[in-house]
Amino acid sequence: MTTTMRRAARWAMAVLGALAMGPAASGAEWQSLFNGRDLAGWVPVHDVRFEVHDGRLRLVRGMGWLRTEKEYGDFVLEVELRPLVERYDSGLFFRVGLEGKPWPTDGWQINLRRDLWGALIQGYRTVLRSPVEGPDVDEEEPWSKFRIEVRGRKATLEVDGKRVWEFDGIDRERGYLGIQAEDRVFDFRSLRVRELDGAGGEG
Repeated sequence: MTTTMRRAARWAMAVLGALAMGPAASGAEWQSLFNGRDLAGWVPVHDVRFEVHDGRLRLVRGMGWLRTEKEYGDFVLEVELRPLVERYDSGLFFRVGLEGKPWPTDGWQINLRRDLWGALIQGYRTVLRSPVEGPDVDEEEPWSKFRIEVRGRKATLEVDGKRVWEFDGIDRERGYLGIQAEDRVFDFRSLRVRELDGAGGEG
């Protein structure tokens, strides 16, 4: 094989490889979950009140939750958040269904209560505690950044760039993402998701 033929063969293999990776790459793009203006893409569940303040998603009051319009399977979720009152309590739902009131009973949650900051909850049961302490309520405090990755039965949580826990045993294949309202004021921003399975179901 001549040098020219070898180069042509390598080029052809590179093109085929890029084509093969095309769908996965498009499925791996980040998607914003909050446009900073309104609650487009979100559905309030039960008696809750969420508002937009200075480009932030603010949980004002209520006992219920705010869910995405669509369901997700495997994904990476990133969000920045900050409690605004003492004795704060909220949560980040993932792979949850619609059963239960005021909150889902079928699915998973990352707890945002001070003494359970970052704990993994299944339904209403604490499955895994986190070694991370909840932040002080202070406008000068930096925002906390949560990164949740779920692949198949495995889930990992990072808080402020540090791995907090890994868990193998997520028993629900798909579900909604959501924010728990527990009558405590919270701010959220920079919410985005990246699907790892390249597909999402409509809610």
